[in-house]
Amino acid sequence: MLWHKVQGGVRDTTDWDISTASYVQNFSVSTEETLPTDIFFKPDGTKMYIIGLQVDEVNEYDLSTAWDISTASYVQNFSVTTQELQPQALFFKPDGTRMYVLGRSGDDVNEYDLSTAWDISTASYQRLWQSSEEGIPQGLSFKPDGTKLYIIGRSTTAVNEYDLSTAWNVTTSSYVQNFSVSTEETLPAGLFFKPDGTKMYITGPSLDVNQYDLSTAWDISTASYVQNLSVATEENNPTGLFFKPDGTKMYIIGRTGVEVNEYDVG
Repeated sequence: MLWHKVQGGVRDTTDWDISTASYVQNFSVSTEETLPTDIFFKPDGTKMYIIGLQVDEVNEYDLSTAWDISTASYVQNFSVTTQELQPQALFFKPDGTRMYVLGRSGDDVNEYDLSTAWDISTASYQRLWQSSEEGIPQGLSFKPDGTKLYIIGRSTTAVNEYDLSTAWNVTTSSYVQNFSVSTEETLPAGLFFKPDGTKMYITGPSLDVNQYDLSTAWDISTASYVQNLSVATEENNPTGLFFKPDGTKMYIIGRTGVEVNEYDVG
């Protein structure tokens, strides 16, 4: 195992390397959602959010032990049916004051403000933006400063990159470029970026998580395929994925197990 010396100790440089991932446990969300499509965590790991197709709502959970899904307890839900009947992906602004829902019935991104950070009961709809590049959108991600937006979908089998002239305002999006993932995944669903923009992860019905390196951070034209990790033993229809901010944990959600699967990485 490779290690990198840092102030106060050492850091395992296999963090973010999915080849080192080992399964830990799962957490069923079937009581709240039988067709889950995506997952998101508060940056400190004390809250988890699930979105899905069966009830078209965002479900919020508290974790009494950060990042340990076995300690999750259901809190509340927030319906998005007025805006979207086929929600596919979910994303929050890092401070928890804004929420984004991507859907296939409108092929658009819906933006909500939260008057109390991370409390979805305080969400209010603000605006929507529709991508003309992707007709079957599946996954959604933002650069942490809100100046870039990424959408992955099944009509292009590609990641589409957009610049936002006003950070976090989806209506100011302008198309930049795309990056095909068809060699690795023909029906892409989940999309995730390392917080510094140098790694990208894709999942879908191929039953793999696919890892890419970006030689220029946040520029998908510089992405190169690295490796994949099969999650078929735990989930044979993965729809969403999320990593702990330090890259030491990975979470996969899917429709077959109707559960969140937790992995240690590195």
